[in-house]
Amino acid sequence: MQLARGFYIVYSHRFACFIIPNRIINIVPVEHALISLIIIFKSYQIMNQTFDLHIANETIASDAQQLGVTVDDLKRICVQVSAHIVKYPKVCLQLTYHITLPNQMLADKLDWPTWQPERVGFADYLWEETCLECFITGNTINSNTVTNDTTSYVEINANPDGRYALYQFESYRNPATLPPSPLYQADGHTRASIEWINKPKPHSTSANTHLLRAPDPLKPNSYKYELSFNVSLTQLSDTHLKYAINNTIIEQIHPCVILWLDKTPLYYATSHASPPDFHNRQYWSRFEL
Repeated sequence: MQLARGFYIVYSHRFACFIIPNRIINIVPVEHALISLIIIFKSYQIMNQTFDLHIANETIASDAQQLGVTVDDLKRICVQVSAHIVKYPKVCLQLTYHITLPNQMLADKLDWPTWQPERVGFADYLWEETCLECFITGNTINSNTVTNDTTSYVEINANPDGRYALYQFESYRNPATLPPSPLYQADGHTRASIEWINKPKPHSTSANTHLLRAPDPLKPNSYKYELSFNVSLTQLSDTHLKYAINNTIIEQIHPCVILWLDKTPLYYATSHASPPDFHNRQYWSRFEL
């Protein structure tokens, strides 16, 4: 029985087994299952925040004309991002991107690379292709002390084929060099990374993986895409339910997406600057636990 995304219980007349992807986390007598369920579920996943993203309207008419579709077709593209704080087996931010295209014409135009295990790793300029992004900012930690510096922020990029990048900015688009400065782990030498969650097995098909195009069974004429990945976090011991990516406490978050259809980029975010600018934190959301 699936209790939540990636969280299952299997039981017999004597025992209950709790499972997360690729891991059995507990086996208990059936009479102890309820209390174990409460304890495990609270420790496994404790936050869920969902973001509905909207297309930038600045050039939507010309984009539709260039693609040979209607403005209404583009407005019917649904993009949603869910954010979870997961505590087991390690503390991380889990981001899941849901994209639904309303018809096959748009699906045929979408640049959505197939999963390639050999391509998993750090890569720059991912925004020049379909790109799943997220910006994070908040107070910073300096020598174990929380400061009021909220000018720095982190940018996360991910491509459906497995490539990713994490960048560190000191202030708005600073440093201005391209590619931006990578985000490093605490040792100062190792680049920060993501962990893909629902990557397909070798030789998988669109019938058994969300990473490839598949018709949505609830909407036969639409096509659904889904990707999930984890970003490692630190839980701060001296504050209640505060989490940090490296030295940046997560207080504001801005999931966004660039979909490339043919050679036309479409920009999606919860709200937009004019012209679209994902780095403008005036349009970012509060991170709510």
